[in-house]
Amino acid sequence: MAITIAAPAVDDAAAISTVAETSFQATFSGYPADDLAAFLDSWMPVDKVRRQINDPTFAYQIARDADGICGFIKLCPVDLPLPATEPADDDALELGQLYLLPRAQGTGAAAQLMDWFIDETRRRGARRVYLSVYIDNLRAQAFYRRYGFYEIGKNPFRVGNTIDDDRIWRADI
Repeated sequence: MAITIAAPAVDDAAAISTVAETSFQATFSGYPADDLAAFLDSWMPVDKVRRQINDPTFAYQIARDADGICGFIKLCPVDLPLPATEPADDDALELGQLYLLPRAQGTGAAAQLMDWFIDETRRRGARRVYLSVYIDNLRAQAFYRRYGFYEIGKNPFRVGNTIDDDRIWRADI
């Protein structure tokens, strides 16, 4: 199955939001229903994605297969609780999300999206990139290691009343 990547149109916001929700629920389970529903409602609603697509401080790239949008990656300003030891300057960006629907996993879409992301961060003059990844998401961690990311700190990630043990990772670009 051929995967293509491209910048999204504003009209793609609903599909991006759906991919985020579907992928999050497929990857992470065990949350109380009310907590998960409240998180998903506020995390990546369509109007928020639409605003971010139009905001030049953000950049999205979507993966598309024959059935439509099957994944995305988001570049954004750093919003993670970085350790005090990290430089406090403007030479950094954040990988906000990289999500694929199950049908796109193993197709090379993640690598295509990540290659775009690294190129875009360099184009924007970033010297460092940060991300947050769940401590037990070993598949994602292995993927990020291939791109030079390494763990630098903790990020308590709240889903309702549940606080997950996410870790902050950094790569030097």
